[in-house]
Amino acid sequence: MTKLPLEGVLVIDFSTIIAAPLIGTLLADFGAEVIKVELPKVGDTTRGGSRSPGRRSLFWLTMNRNKKSITLDLHTNEGQDIARKLCSKADVVLFNFRPGVIEKWNLSPEVLQKTNPDLIIGLVSGYGQTGPYKDKGGYDRTVSAFSGLTYTSGYPEHPPVRSGFPLIDYLTGYLGAFAVMTALYNRDVNKNGGEVIDLTLTESAFKTSGGALSIYSKFGTIYERSGNKIPFVVPAENFETKDGKNVAINANSIKLWEKLAGGMERTDLLIDKRFNSALNRFENQDELYGIIGDWVKKYTAVEIMRLLEKVGVPCEKVNNIADLAEDPHMRQRDAIVEYDDYEFGKILVPGIVPKLKNFPGQIRFLGAKLGEFNQEIYQELLGFTLEEIKDLEEKEVI
Repeated sequence: MTKLPLEGVLVIDFSTIIAAPLIGTLLADFGAEVIKVELPKVGDTTRGGSRSPGRRSLFWLTMNRNKKSITLDLHTNEGQDIARKLCSKADVVLFNFRPGVIEKWNLSPEVLQKTNPDLIIGLVSGYGQTGPYKDKGGYDRTVSAFSGLTYTSGYPEHPPVRSGFPLIDYLTGYLGAFAVMTALYNRDVNKNGGEVIDLTLTESAFKTSGGALSIYSKFGTIYERSGNKIPFVVPAENFETKDGKNVAINANSIKLWEKLAGGMERTDLLIDKRFNSALNRFENQDELYGIIGDWVKKYTAVEIMRLLEKVGVPCEKVNNIADLAEDPHMRQRDAIVEYDDYEFGKILVPGIVPKLKNFPGQIRFLGAKLGEFNQEIYQELLGFTLEEIKDLEEKEVI
């Protein structure tokens, strides 16, 4: 069997919820041995309640797949000592506690890298390890509000809204995986030793703002809510079809605008003074969208997509999760895969991303039961005897 790209990399994941755990999941998908450390009896917040089969919620199955779950109470001195032993064996450790917590537990980067100077430590927090807001907690919703993302989301005549999916958590996870791989390369290829990564939800979110800051700094212009419209990107909107669906059409370049007008059999629009330049189309976009909307309304979503595909104009139906679950493209590319879980049976889960041709990742198992790998890790990795493991269990350290 082909060896996965990250086999041999040992990751200890002390983190919880979404952003930081996603880093470990992405690494695990490509072969890293990721040990997920959870509180005894309680486990990760996303694991699910006592009514979930095996304490494995449907969200947990994918969010923490390919990870070996162990239990360990970091609030105890003995638990902290075991945590340091785990870190001494690791290549990467992940934390997402508020600044100061791991220092209180004697698990600071200085302590851990003293015994393991090549260790890469990922610290994920709402606002960072430094700065006046470092002690504030942060979640996707609140960080979205702080970073300007919420302010710009929605229609101008309505209050701002958050995104439907926890985008910031996932953006942070993707950046975190990139940061870990950068640090691993720097350590192993450039021989520069360990690293401490200070990754924040706020800065991950702010990174999506594009040129908004520069525009404000030069012109004092604040990027406002514009619904589906993007300033100076016209035509680009969502339109309702004859069968009550919605399609997104993007034809903002000159060539695409010409193709759209041709597909509509309205080449007269190309010489119409209201629409014969990018600036004119922007200034008269409401009129233009009325014309396009009336045309789209004559067709079903499938019909309009086929028509515009023939003329080369990007157009997609606004899908919900049910649409995607049955989409042939997503299935053929294994973006959605069916997995046979020992508790839930056949279940759809997101596939491996990104796709590597020669050394693709692999779903080896879905999210583990709480403490499922206690004996393996404590006995084989740390060398504890069965009696020592039993004693730790009785004391609720693990």
